[in-house]
Amino acid sequence: MTKDQGNSKNPIIPSRGHGGPGHMPVRKAKDAKGTLKRLLIYLGKYKIQLFLVVIAAILSTVFSILSPKILAKAIDHLFEGLVAKSKGVPDAAIDFTAIGKILLLLVGLYIISALFTYIQQIIMVTISQKTIFELRQDVQKKLKKMPLKYFDQTPHGETLSRAINDIDNINNTLQQSVTQLITSVVTFIGVIIMMLTISPILALICFLTIPLSIFVTIQIAKRSQIQFKNQQATLGKINSHVEEIFTGHQMVKAFGHEQKAIHQFNDINDKLYESSWKSQFVSGLIMPLMALINNLGYVLIVVIGAIFAATGRITVGEVQAFIQYARQFSQPITQLSNISNIIQSTLASAERVFELLDEEEEIEIASSAKEINFPKGAVRFDSVYFSYQKEEDLIKNLSLSIKPGQKVAIVGPTGAGKTTLVNLLMRFYDVDSGTIFIDGVNIQDMDRGKLRGMFGMVLQEIWLFKGSIRDNIAYGKEDAKEEEIVQAATLANADHFIRTLPDGYDTIINEEGTNISQGQKQLLTIARALLANPTLLILDEATSSVDTRTEAQIQEAMAELMKNRTSFVIAHRLSTIKDADMILVMKEGTVIEKGCHDELLEKHGFYAELYYSQFAGAEVN
Repeated sequence: MTKDQGNSKNPIIPSRGHGGPGHMPVRKAKDAKGTLKRLLIYLGKYKIQLFLVVIAAILSTVFSILSPKILAKAIDHLFEGLVAKSKGVPDAAIDFTAIGKILLLLVGLYIISALFTYIQQIIMVTISQKTIFELRQDVQKKLKKMPLKYFDQTPHGETLSRAINDIDNINNTLQQSVTQLITSVVTFIGVIIMMLTISPILALICFLTIPLSIFVTIQIAKRSQIQFKNQQATLGKINSHVEEIFTGHQMVKAFGHEQKAIHQFNDINDKLYESSWKSQFVSGLIMPLMALINNLGYVLIVVIGAIFAATGRITVGEVQAFIQYARQFSQPITQLSNISNIIQSTLASAERVFELLDEEEEIEIASSAKEINFPKGAVRFDSVYFSYQKEEDLIKNLSLSIKPGQKVAIVGPTGAGKTTLVNLLMRFYDVDSGTIFIDGVNIQDMDRGKLRGMFGMVLQEIWLFKGSIRDNIAYGKEDAKEEEIVQAATLANADHFIRTLPDGYDTIINEEGTNISQGQKQLLTIARALLANPTLLILDEATSSVDTRTEAQIQEAMAELMKNRTSFVIAHRLSTIKDADMILVMKEGTVIEKGCHDELLEKHGFYAELYYSQFAGAEVN
């Protein structure tokens, strides 16, 4: 349907690129606490399963943490045996039996740890999929209840981004990051405890690397985030440019602007390369610098640990275990940093989804909604006022009566309110004041679905879905029989061209709709409307882009469709509405003239001016 008001361009949604370890460009929620509470409501239905996930994660991590300490005993047995042999102690030998038992215990611990990891992943995947399933259902139900105003004012790309990208972001976080968060916290605490039980002094040396690591991370983050912002901004520009050029590629070629478009792309691409290179280079410094700091701490631990082992303060096995714990110590810190960014981004995504769910819905009609069982098609507008913006009235004090079966043409310049009149009639928008009646019933007292079921539509913007021609025609009526479909196609002058196609009514209309012509598509939409057998019709003429013969076929099919039905025709070519019972001439939201074709020409008013501007020259010739 054509719109009287302009629509915004769909934004390009940049991909979620990573900006190095722990430095992904992060969107932050405006109300993170409130968003988290709402998200937990969805997860709250699975409290028992979540409890099991936490227990499984803790057990898996604990068994993994105990391994280096147990392995230390095996190394001590081996070291003691070797030392005893080297000193020539009688009957000195390595206790391979004890070492074997320890190794078997370690294998058992690793298997149990892996088993609990598997259990937690299975449960968490189940929870996340059920949660996302419910969230998607809520979004789908919400979109069905949204008024046309929302879709007019919100770019389609924005709605798709919230319904798909943001929900996928939440899904990925629930599946992966929740268990990683639990594991990282338990690992961090467990490693600290194990290090303190081995040597508080060595643990203190290890802890001293934390402030230095944090300082380096913060300094790099400040510089990298600036570059990432530039990268994302430039990425948005290049995506927008590509979309614009691809959408209008025919015009670009027609006016010979290929080189100009390539030059513009290269300029933006160069900037994207520069910002991307800088962002990746700066953020890439964090890993080698963190490795350097960790290795410095590792060297100190090895040296001091060796001294402690030589003096008997700790065993060689405990030194080896401590080194393993020192290696593990930095991992949960890095993971928690990454998870923190991911959770912030996820909360931002959840907030965007909840904002969609909080959008204003179409007003529901009470169970006592009125219904017209045998509609005749009488329509009356009574002192109707309407505006898209409160300070600017578009429809002003509109009053008119239309008898059943009349053909009403609506003409006027762009922005006059022609499509708005139709939107009000079908309650895509509700009037600000005044009343619209159908067969004496106020349409605001009717259920929207029942009201719209009384209308058939043939619009300028043709809509057909990917599927067979038969299914596209049958879209107008559930459980339509084959003979009904063929009859509707015949009345719409579509049966002949359908049967000339290789697969006839089973021909699949491809996604681009390029395997049938524009005129043939329009005939199918007319057949669809005929099959629905509506009481009232809304027609937006769409014959300007077809040849004369096809135009005649469409006009003939539309005439068949309008028989004995109240019809509203948004007219673009005034030659097609000479036989209209009533012509409404609109200008700036007001019906300035009303009457049949001959009456309006005799008035020598605005309609006559429009008509002669189109046809006077042709008639003279």
